Amino acid sequence: MRLILFTSRSRAIFTFPSTTYPRCFSTLSQTLSHSPSLLSYIVLHPKPNSVHSCRPSSGSSTVSFLRANSGFASSRCISSISPSASSTVEWNDAVPGSEFGGRVELDGMEEEDEMSEASKAYIPVRAYFFSTSVDLKTLVEQNKQNFIPPSSRMTNYVVLRFGDLKPDPTGLGSSLVVNDCCFMVVFQYGSIVLFNVRDHEVDGYLKIVERHASGLLPEMRKDEYEVREKPTLNTWMQGGLDYIMLQYLNIDGIRTIGSVLGQSIALDYYVRQVDGIVAEFTDINRGMEKTGTFTMERKKLFQLVGKANSNLADVILKLGLFERSDIAWKDAKYAQIWEYLRDEFELTQRFASLDFKLKFVEHNIRFLQEILQNRKSDFLEWLIIILIGAEILISVYDIAHKSAITSL
Repeated sequence: MRLILFTSRSRAIFTFPSTTYPRCFSTLSQTLSHSPSLLSYIVLHPKPNSVHSCRPSSGSSTVSFLRANSGFASSRCISSISPSASSTVEWNDAVPGSEFGGRVELDGMEEEDEMSEASKAYIPVRAYFFSTSVDLKTLVEQNKQNFIPPSSRMTNYVVLRFGDLKPDPTGLGSSLVVNDCCFMVVFQYGSIVLFNVRDHEVDGYLKIVERHASGLLPEMRKDEYEVREKPTLNTWMQGGLDYIMLQYLNIDGIRTIGSVLGQSIALDYYVRQVDGIVAEFTDINRGMEKTGTFTMERKKLFQLVGKANSNLADVILKLGLFERSDIAWKDAKYAQIWEYLRDEFELTQRFASLDFKLKFVEHNIRFLQEILQNRKSDFLEWLIIILIGAEILISVYDIAHKSAITSL
């Protein structure tokens, strides 16, 4: 009988006498001193009156072996053993491979393999917005060794790679193994999108950009997403809840995903800015409802006008919200990703909401400008009246004075 142990770092195979079966013993004592945790095990043993030999290297190959060899049986599996736990492992009864019916325990093995594969292909994506402008030229000059040359005419962002890039294990040629390296997409309008960066490393990468940023914000905006790689996926891409699954992720995919996430997090900032302007006008309208007048100065109103107009210009011009990615123009696969993510993050709907709020602000600005203009007109009218009155008084005084001199 053979016991195959799969751990996070190694694989071990223990051979026992063929006359020993799991039914003949209940425990196996083994000190796990060289392995931090036991992830899973497979027990293969020949049934009586059968002679076979095997050496499976993974759960999937074990499944294939059991289906092809009914003379073997497999004991049940466990999922983990911590180093601090007892070194005694309790065994369940053996189940012959012929009794599996092609499923039962084999399904658990296949599901475990799929979960392991999915965890390895998990790529966290984090988007940040903490400034309104980044000097890309100086950023590239100080990080030339990490700079990836652009593949399109877009000049409002750069891609930096940190870490070693391993050869492609999938054989797709264009796929990148991002598990051992990370990518940073930096946009001129202030967004930063990090791929495969651990939580404790985020601040270090943000500080690289912070030295070249201007217009730092008092509060940083943050959003998280996830990319999953699955080479066996039937379609090129598949969407899910807060993640997108691809057959493989390469530089063009990083650029495409990063462009949408960068626009999304920046748009969130500008939406909140406009929300603040709307709140100010709401307070003004409520005050007018109670008092019948308002005390806003013309300078304050002009500041709100400039803020609203600059936000709209930044969204349209800086973010390029309505400009299609060059990579999406060239390749339909990345166009599919680009369109899906824009729908997923509701960029069009959010801009429509922003535009509606700005129209509300514009309506209020016109109304208040008319009031201020009327106030100014009233002031000028009263000033003219006062001047005319003063001229009349001066004329009366002059006439009276001349009359007094003539009478003398």
